[in-house]
Amino acid sequence: MPNTTRNGRSSIQLTPMEVPKASDVLANELRERILSGDYVEGTPLPPERELVVQTKMSRTTVREALRILEVQGLVRIKAGRAGGAFVQRPGEQSMADTVALLIRGRQIRLAALLETREAIEPFCAQLAARHRTDEDLARLDAANNDIAGAGDSLDDFLQANIDWHVAVASASHNELLSGLMISLSRAIYAATENEGFIDDKVREITVKAHRSVTKAIRDKDADAAVRRMSRHVHSYAESIKDFEKRTDIPLDE
Repeated sequence: MPNTTRNGRSSIQLTPMEVPKASDVLANELRERILSGDYVEGTPLPPERELVVQTKMSRTTVREALRILEVQGLVRIKAGRAGGAFVQRPGEQSMADTVALLIRGRQIRLAALLETREAIEPFCAQLAARHRTDEDLARLDAANNDIAGAGDSLDDFLQANIDWHVAVASASHNELLSGLMISLSRAIYAATENEGFIDDKVREITVKAHRSVTKAIRDKDADAAVRRMSRHVHSYAESIKDFEKRTDIPLDE
């Protein structure tokens, strides 16, 4: 008799099979519909009880699937009588948070962050010069004023500095670049939160450099924006390297 042993038992052997969790299956289904645009941003998902009826899954499974989507930034959970799970599309902040985890989790060297910044930020300035709006210019001017008016406050100076660099990236109207610059700026400036490095000379040079780049962006002079931003980020990186080399980079929560 084929496929049997001497004692009559089957000789067929199967390999172990991994069956996905029901919550993962449901989360995957909802994720695909959100990302494909079937569910418009802001649309409320059916209540938990209705999802249980529709999917014939347990309430625990439904809740776990919604938690997965919430962590991924694809739904927003609102409590209360008018609450529930609402669809949201991932944006630049989602990317920024993911990159921030990578930087922190892998303890990316400060030198690597500076190299990345030198590679992409001049291009951000170039795109900003081409695509900036009046609202973008207002953000840049506000950040420049905050930098100049930071006085002796290191925290105020660093925050205004971050705001300006992120504003340049936002003016590029490229969400990938904006998300990346948010994480890079936070990491770099957290690593340079040192009164010994951020002295009056650094502040003065920063104010002048930022205003120069802003002028190029305002004038829609893409070539000047690239040159000035390249010079600024390179000189800043060299100053940091000369002051102190760090390997452990803290990030703001």
